[in-house]
Amino acid sequence: MEPTQTVSFLIAFTAGFLSFVSPCVLPLVPSYVSYITGLSLEELTEKTDGGGMRWVTLKNSLLFILGFSLVFISFGASATLIGQVFLNHQEAIRKLGGILIVIFGLVIMGVLKIPLLMSYKQIRFQSRPAGAIGSVLVGVAFAAGWTPCVGPILGTILLYASTTQSVIDGVQLLLFYSIGLGLPLLATSLAVNSFLASFRKAKDYLWVVSLISGIFLIAVGIMIFTNSFTLLTAWLTTHGIGWYIGQ
Repeated sequence: MEPTQTVSFLIAFTAGFLSFVSPCVLPLVPSYVSYITGLSLEELTEKTDGGGMRWVTLKNSLLFILGFSLVFISFGASATLIGQVFLNHQEAIRKLGGILIVIFGLVIMGVLKIPLLMSYKQIRFQSRPAGAIGSVLVGVAFAAGWTPCVGPILGTILLYASTTQSVIDGVQLLLFYSIGLGLPLLATSLAVNSFLASFRKAKDYLWVVSLISGIFLIAVGIMIFTNSFTLLTAWLTTHGIGWYIGQ
């Protein structure tokens, strides 16, 4: 794996993780886990499980992650295809994308208020669809009803995907984004007790996540606008990091 590609994947993975810990998603995680498993929070936190509920939680969480991953990966492929259509204007697309990403960062930090980015549609099921397909569908609905404070983070990776050279690149970027979002969600679903205890202590500091996310997006936007990913890769390589992660 080339160092430049590795840096891109690390950025996408980090974006996924920041989406998970955002103030719009993190507080809702126990509710999502309860909904997709069909188990109450009391049942999920019951210590005398015997392995049965843990298996139900693991299976349905993985299917839920599969559902939203399919949507995000298809978004990535589409973004790259659109970028290829406008191949002759890739320079302008890259610079415009960089500016938009900086704006996304300012929105997440609360510096800018843009009504379009503060509105969203939410798909709700009256009752959870039954079986494995039901968990996948809930994951699809989660992706389709993406919340406004996380939308800019996802939009950043999609804009970046539109500047890549092939559909495979766009698919891989959104795959790593989905992994960054899915892994902590899976871990949380298997340790709801620990998550609830930690969340009670950390919920007053979620604004820090918004600040960090905003700074992250602004940095990525500037790098995309200036086309300086190669400079970052060169710095990592010089310090020995690029060689290590490129193995």
